[in-house]
Amino acid sequence: MAMAGCTTGGAAGGEATSRAPAASPASPASPAPPSSTAEPSPGASAVSLVPELDESKQPKTAAEARALLDRIVIVEDAFGPDVVRRTPFESRPGRWPVLDEKCVWQTSDLPQDVLATNTRYFEVPAGNGHGRVRINATVTVHRNRAESGWETARAMEEVVRCPDQKLREGEELKGLLGTANHQGEQMNNWSEDAFSEFGTYVGPEGGEPQRYFWYQAQFGPVTVAIAGKGAEGFKQETLTQLVVQGNSRMIAQAKQALGKAAG
Repeated sequence: MAMAGCTTGGAAGGEATSRAPAASPASPASPAPPSSTAEPSPGASAVSLVPELDESKQPKTAAEARALLDRIVIVEDAFGPDVVRRTPFESRPGRWPVLDEKCVWQTSDLPQDVLATNTRYFEVPAGNGHGRVRINATVTVHRNRAESGWETARAMEEVVRCPDQKLREGEELKGLLGTANHQGEQMNNWSEDAFSEFGTYVGPEGGEPQRYFWYQAQFGPVTVAIAGKGAEGFKQETLTQLVVQGNSRMIAQAKQALGKAAG
């Protein structure tokens, strides 16, 4: 699926990144958020870490959805000191990624089920023996929980339909695999729905293909996603940690904004 709700790609220009969560190439199961983040490890307890949704807090208008986005979307400090902002920093408002019949990413207007979406662009600059690493963070607010669930379902369908995808001229994703786990499946006790996608990224700079991750989670009407493109000399496990760390921060903030207060 194109970045769950939020990447620009194809002929429309902008930073191209299909939507896809992070997963280890050895195992497509959704990775556990690191213990250093606000989200405990999904495997740490059988107790659900997903609060009850407070439907009275769900946004009903685009303006309310944009205000909610501001409470969930992250900045560079969510990843640590090595990550900085890219230019441009944010996606164009009101645009939505669409994977066409030829497996090429395009952009269009927001679909009716989406109230608002935002993608922010980050990087680990080249240095210390590695190339530039790119990270995208996306938050999408749907009208209700059912519609955000369909976004995850479409993401899985797109991977099956198009394991090879063209982001823009000179940029492609190859050999994509994906997995989706509902709450309670495969130790997913921290998200209503989770989707992971991984493969290789081929860029215009040439050189060896690099690892590509997409990691997406859902709570109520909100989906949050992180995409990561590796670089030569950059450890795959470090990229995975950054992707999971950013996603964990966003899903925790979504729960805080929309969950019912305990007690």
